[in-house]
Amino acid sequence: MNNKQHAQAESREAAEVGSDFIRKIIQEDLAAGKNGGRVHTRFPPEPNGYLHIGHAKSICLNFGIQEEFPGALCNLRFDDTNPCKEEQEYVDSIQEDVHWLGFDWGDRMYFASDYFDRLYEYAIDLIKQGKAYVDSQSAEEIRLSRGTLTEPGKESPYRNRSIEENLDLFERMRAGEFKDGEHVLRAKIDMASPNLNMRDPVIYRIRHASHHRTGDKWCIYPMYDYTHCISDALEGITHSLCTLEFEDHRPLYDWVLDQLDVPCHPRQIEFARLNLSYTVLSKRKLLELVQDGHVNGWDDPRMPTLSGMRRRGYTPDAIREFCRRVGVAKANSIVDIELLNFCQREVLNRRALRVMAVLNPLKVVIENYPEDKEEELEADNNPEDPAAGKRMLPFCREIYIERDDFMEDPPKKFFRLSPGKEVRLKHAYYITCKEVIKDSSGKVTELRCTYDPESRGGGTPDGRKVKGTLHWVSARHAKKVEVRLYDHLFMRENPDDLKEGEKFTDLLNPESLKVIPEALVEPGLVDARPGTHYQFLRLGYFTPDSVDSKPGQPVFNRVLTLRDTWAKIKKKG
Repeated sequence: MNNKQHAQAESREAAEVGSDFIRKIIQEDLAAGKNGGRVHTRFPPEPNGYLHIGHAKSICLNFGIQEEFPGALCNLRFDDTNPCKEEQEYVDSIQEDVHWLGFDWGDRMYFASDYFDRLYEYAIDLIKQGKAYVDSQSAEEIRLSRGTLTEPGKESPYRNRSIEENLDLFERMRAGEFKDGEHVLRAKIDMASPNLNMRDPVIYRIRHASHHRTGDKWCIYPMYDYTHCISDALEGITHSLCTLEFEDHRPLYDWVLDQLDVPCHPRQIEFARLNLSYTVLSKRKLLELVQDGHVNGWDDPRMPTLSGMRRRGYTPDAIREFCRRVGVAKANSIVDIELLNFCQREVLNRRALRVMAVLNPLKVVIENYPEDKEEELEADNNPEDPAAGKRMLPFCREIYIERDDFMEDPPKKFFRLSPGKEVRLKHAYYITCKEVIKDSSGKVTELRCTYDPESRGGGTPDGRKVKGTLHWVSARHAKKVEVRLYDHLFMRENPDDLKEGEKFTDLLNPESLKVIPEALVEPGLVDARPGTHYQFLRLGYFTPDSVDSKPGQPVFNRVLTLRDTWAKIKKKG
């Protein structure tokens, strides 16, 4: 089943198990015969950065509705009205991310720039109606005259220019006669409105900048609030779904459409945006992280961008399930990132192939195992999936175990290897530690052990049991690979909650990336390819990096850790 089929199945399941307030509104509108029985949504990203996990919620909502309601449609529309910040690179990445999540817009991909001529004509119409005027104040003067929440704004001295003068100035603005900021076009609404967005908002500004699609055709560009509602109307959108910060903009959305002869009047509905713990989802902050070199690009596996999460090893079905569980609400809140990780672990537990790797090797010599002997031991690829089959593991006299799996003087409840203690090697034998070898500094360099030849596969004729089971690799056959261990990018649960004098970059986690250049893995893993997931037994879920891996030289990213019972016990102690 591909990503799109997964998305369709999950959308149908979501419709069956319950309905949020937006879907109920749509159902009520359909029952009332509104919009001619049509349901048409859109996902409207600005191509000024890469999409992040917060956008995934909106993608799943808008395209999910398309999948749930018969005949429903969803457009992909790029709100490309700011040529100074937009790039084709972002357009391409957004398309890739939406497809990766399993959704498709068919032939309904649009750009706000498709409508620049129409938007200009509508602006002329507003001027002719006496509902828009050219203001020659500076940006600072406009800001100061806007008023506050408790004080009304002051009318511009240019507010009552004649229609003829406004038309002339606006045409000259388009012709490029004026510098950036010399004039703007404002809607004439109400400077005393309790809603600041209705106090004669700017709807056009001068920008002598080349646009990624229209080139130098325009030097004036429409503002988002003016553009968005008209674009919705021109595309026949029925339900314009926005995050809560646009709630105060809804009266302006409706006002613009009410003044103009547009094909339809969509209904704007607001929902809570996604906020995730230990994460920032501000495009401005994410751009700063990239530009200032705090991360290695937009697709750095520590980034909450969909490209970064994809590279780290998160899967689209887990992200869709996470968005489904978060749901659609009317109040903002911070979602614990562990819910996302829980959804991802559920997926990978079913899918990931079980293998063995050692990140911090400690050599073990099994003294009573013949030096010239090698054997192959059978192991399940995934006990959760019988269809995954089995593989053969090479075994010999010398192996490596994880250094943390040995303690010379262990506390209670430490069930791993220690002097005189017997443990089980996964898929192999029982071994007992007989001697500890150290170097001149006192560091343990080698363990001398014995094995029970009758315990192959994990059992013994006398039925004795051991509590500790260790993973291992054969010293003779193991391969060296680079492994990257990722953790939260920020140390504070809410990195947007800053104290006086703090910058959000002060909260970056210095331990967010740890590189292990020579980890040891099973020999078969040198052929691992990006997109394949593995559970390194007792260490976590890993996948080959899609950028830095080479044929025969995979670089493994840790997607997520496993729950570590011993770490919890140690923390309590």
